[in-house]
Amino acid sequence: MKSVALLFLVVICGMGGLGQKLKPKKRSSGEEINFRTKTKDICTMRMSGDEERKLRIECKSQGMSYWCEFTGKPSICRAFRNNPKIYWNQIAMELRKLPHACESTQVLKTTMCQKAPTEALMKQIDAGMEPEDLANQDKSVQKTSTSMRGEGKSSVKKIDKPPILPLIKPTQHGQGSENETEAMKLAREHCWESLHGVCSYIIGIFRG
Repeated sequence: MKSVALLFLVVICGMGGLGQKLKPKKRSSGEEINFRTKTKDICTMRMSGDEERKLRIECKSQGMSYWCEFTGKPSICRAFRNNPKIYWNQIAMELRKLPHACESTQVLKTTMCQKAPTEALMKQIDAGMEPEDLANQDKSVQKTSTSMRGEGKSSVKKIDKPPILPLIKPTQHGQGSENETEAMKLAREHCWESLHGVCSYIIGIFRG
């Protein structure tokens, strides 16, 4: 009796494990496939979306990086709905044959969805290319320009205006000034006050 019960338990456990194997795995909203092009460019495909799918391809090639994006509704194709993994693998296989993953790929086609409507095709909507270290170069240039501006400001000094000196009329020295002084003294001594100027002028003339 114990052996029968043990056999029954083993059968139930085996059926449970089989049920788990047959249960389909949930696909994540974002899928990723890595591949290399004909010229050894290292690329990554990222898929997202539900009914309308979005595909982004990013590649690195000899110090450069490029990317492109596609959109479409492959879910219209029955074969895609049955096995989307094969669909994306077929796209990756076609891209491996190209020297550049984003050139000459305006439309991505697969053999499993050849008869599907055009809406099911993945069509390129955007693309770009830039150096890998472009972001680092931009940051270094910004830092350099900022430091140069700072040094320029610190090196510029204010130039003080020279003080304005008052104009001083040169004084006359010599015999002329002495004669005028003596003439004025004589005029004060011998002339009326109202005639001091005339007397000093005449005395000055005579004194030479």
